[in-house]
Amino acid sequence: MGKKNITKHDEQQEENLTPRFEFIFQKKNYIFMVVGLLVIGLGFALMAGGGSDDPNVFNEEIFSWRRIRLAPILVLIGFGIEIYAILLNPNKEK
Repeated sequence: MGKKNITKHDEQQEENLTPRFEFIFQKKNYIFMVVGLLVIGLGFALMAGGGSDDPNVFNEEIFSWRRIRLAPILVLIGFGIEIYAILLNPNKEK
């Protein structure tokens, strides 16, 4: 049996057959995404509560500064961090 001649074309075809797995984003992007999700989660957690067990009793706590101002601001900041994480290019040279 003789030696099989492998051409450059055959090598390129073999390389194309093996699937290459590559993430869309890099580690820095995913770190910012997780931070953004945590900030959004914190904002929603701060919005929770303030209701009354008895529907005939009104609870003023639903209009607290934390639920009306702080929590929505945290959610919006979290969405801003998510947008930044998507648009961030970690390969960009300074």
